[in-house]
Amino acid sequence: MRRILAAGLLATLAVSACSAPSTTTPSESGATDATDRTYDVSGVEKVDEIAALLPQEIADDGMLTIGAATDYAPAEFRADDLTTAIGYDVDLGKAIGKVLGVETEVVDGEFASLLPGIGSKYDIGISSFTITDERTANYTMISYITVGSSFAVKKGNPEGFDPESLCGETIGVQTGTWQEEELAAFTAECTDAGEEPIEVLPYAKQSDVTTNLVGGKVKAFYADSTVASYSVALTNDQLEVVGGVRDAAPQGIVVAQDDAELAEAIQRAVQQLMDDGTWAAILDSWGVSEAGLETAELFPQA
Repeated sequence: MRRILAAGLLATLAVSACSAPSTTTPSESGATDATDRTYDVSGVEKVDEIAALLPQEIADDGMLTIGAATDYAPAEFRADDLTTAIGYDVDLGKAIGKVLGVETEVVDGEFASLLPGIGSKYDIGISSFTITDERTANYTMISYITVGSSFAVKKGNPEGFDPESLCGETIGVQTGTWQEEELAAFTAECTDAGEEPIEVLPYAKQSDVTTNLVGGKVKAFYADSTVASYSVALTNDQLEVVGGVRDAAPQGIVVAQDDAELAEAIQRAVQQLMDDGTWAAILDSWGVSEAGLETAELFPQA
């Protein structure tokens, strides 16, 4: 809910365009195990009409810089080399670059620090940002996926965690995410009702959240539904999702609010990728095909 596992978790646990979209499978595109399902976007072609919308500075530079917190599999995280950014958001960024005729560079940053860098350090942000009124009051956002929130616990739920009874529980969450805000609201409801508050343990990286659940420091974690499901696979089924998917909401690419040219170029590029099937193919490759949107809308809406 969505941003708001990552390199650390992978290392610690050792589990392991006018043309038609590419049909390359994950294994053909260089994936070596189930954690890397990278989709080959090399077949996506430049669309001159859309590329012409790019601000001249970016077009001349030939590079679109994308801010992301690369610790949030399967959306954006690091491959086994602990350096290369992969994930469905990363694939989308590369495909956008193809449509616009520029290269793309993912610049890693702590999630909570990304938004202040949009328009200066980063041209855009693609990092599982839930579209909220607070964010659209300060930035332009382009919707591309809908993701909900889920709780994860140890396999078999040995602590008897009940997602419908959170008061007094110890729950891990990534700093700066929607889920952290939501847990704060849940905690206020608990105290207002005279019950024990939730003990919310925030961590800068989702990998740390997951590791502390496996290690027993927290009873559950709360994260994007895609992240929670993927963590089950990454931990060799040491975890499981409980309570299903809650409150699905759209996520968006972030652009500086005073950069209408770039916002239009990105919106048109994403819509192109939706229309030609590339975006659906990327999500299918990562096993989250049900989450994709068919219309790239601009927020705030007129």
